[in-house]
Amino acid sequence: MPSLPPAPGEARRGYTPPPWSAAPTSEQRLAATPPPAGYTQRRRSGRALAAVVGLVLVAGLSGLGFWYFGRDDGDRSGAGTAPSVSGSVSAKSSAPESPEPTASPTPIPSVAAGYRVVRDPVGYTLDVPQGWTRRQQQGEKAPVVYYDSPSDGRQLQIFALSEATPAESLDLAENDPGYGYAKQPGYQAGDRTSGDTWAELSYRYDDQDKGTRQVVDHRFQAADGTLYAIRSSGPGSLPAALVRGPLTTALDSFCPAGARCS
Repeated sequence: MPSLPPAPGEARRGYTPPPWSAAPTSEQRLAATPPPAGYTQRRRSGRALAAVVGLVLVAGLSGLGFWYFGRDDGDRSGAGTAPSVSGSVSAKSSAPESPEPTASPTPIPSVAAGYRVVRDPVGYTLDVPQGWTRRQQQGEKAPVVYYDSPSDGRQLQIFALSEATPAESLDLAENDPGYGYAKQPGYQAGDRTSGDTWAELSYRYDDQDKGTRQVVDHRFQAADGTLYAIRSSGPGSLPAALVRGPLTTALDSFCPAGARCS
């Protein structure tokens, strides 16, 4: 009696599958078969060669594109040549360089109209009216310099002081019993003012030869620390501004030799 086939999902007891049912596939045969000698090395070399060829092709195409876009646009026929980079650099380096800006020299203060700068040989600089003439006398303690107007009798008188302060010097000049000008005929004191480094007195007196004179006596400490007196005088009939004007200009411009003055 023939045997019945097994029920689905149930293995027949003592069943052995036929040989063809366990035959390996082609993929399994390839996987199971070892590669011939040198096959792996040749495969890796082929891949490296392909990569190198690819890089060469990319570099060549990039260089071609750079040449095309960098060539002279004025020649679209292809006959023009690409601009020379080295030539551009040489042309730029040979061009003259612009000079560096230099600092402007310190401007010299302008001289007032009708005045001139005098560098007096005694050792200072100041502005005096144009046309006034210089003369010098030796005083008891220092040289006395005069600048005289040739037309109206005005005068500037300049000399160094030996006293400790301008105020002390001015007080002696006015009140000294031997030479104080308070003893002059017709003496009349006017305005008296002073500061930390200066002192000033205005007065009038009667000169035996010149008539009534008006004087502004200003004593001060100069930029180098030396004490000086500048006296401006003129006829009593002149406006006071004409006598004070030369004094103001002289004081504003006075500078001892070697000193730094504002």
